[in-house]
Amino acid sequence: MRSQKIRDLDSPELQHQLRDIDEQLFRLRLQMSMGQMDGLKKVRSMKKTRARIFTILRERELAEQAAGEKR
Repeated sequence: MRSQKIRDLDSPELQHQLRDIDEQLFRLRLQMSMGQMDGLKKVRSMKKTRARIFTILRERELAEQAAGEKR
């Protein structure tokens, strides 16, 4: 998922996306440990998407703090 699409989502939707990605990563890791899956490409892309979501959530949190301090 691209950063722009992630930025268009609101925070509860991002939290939901994180839960979904965590579940999918768990399943993929399990499949890899059992030898059912060879490619790492999907795991890597999901980890990058997860990091993007965390980054955007943190940016929003810092923006809210900055707005609160200005008042």
